[in-house]
Amino acid sequence: MSINVTLFVQMLVFALLVWFTMRFIWPVILEAMEEREQRIADGLAAAEKGRSELEAAATEAEGIVSAARDQARDILGKANSRAAGIVEEARTQGEEEKRKRLESAKAEIDVEVNRARDELRGQVAAIAVAGAEKVLAREIDTDAHRELLDRLAADL
Repeated sequence: MSINVTLFVQMLVFALLVWFTMRFIWPVILEAMEEREQRIADGLAAAEKGRSELEAAATEAEGIVSAARDQARDILGKANSRAAGIVEEARTQGEEEKRKRLESAKAEIDVEVNRARDELRGQVAAIAVAGAEKVLAREIDTDAHRELLDRLAADL
């Protein structure tokens, strides 16, 4: 055998090996590599999606916390306003009650004053009648009348 035939046979075997590899083995290897590449790409996409969802969830959580704080502030403000309203209402009711009691007391005082005046008028009338009886019972004398009127004035 010569070197040319050996070289030619080796080239032929090599060509057959390349053809066999390209035809049957290489597609399997490429398919496995593409599948692996696709899994890696899917994993990276899922990681990116997870990161963006985490950021969105953090932003949403921050918004919810902020809304809760605003709502708590609003509720607290309303509670304070209501408390101030209740205090003001109680103060107004107290003032109204005080005014009513004061008016009632003044009315009672007026009634008592009028009763005392009526009683005093009755007593003055009785004294005047008694004084008139005494004046008429005595003789008509200006000095005696003057003395009697002075006593009557002292009694009043």
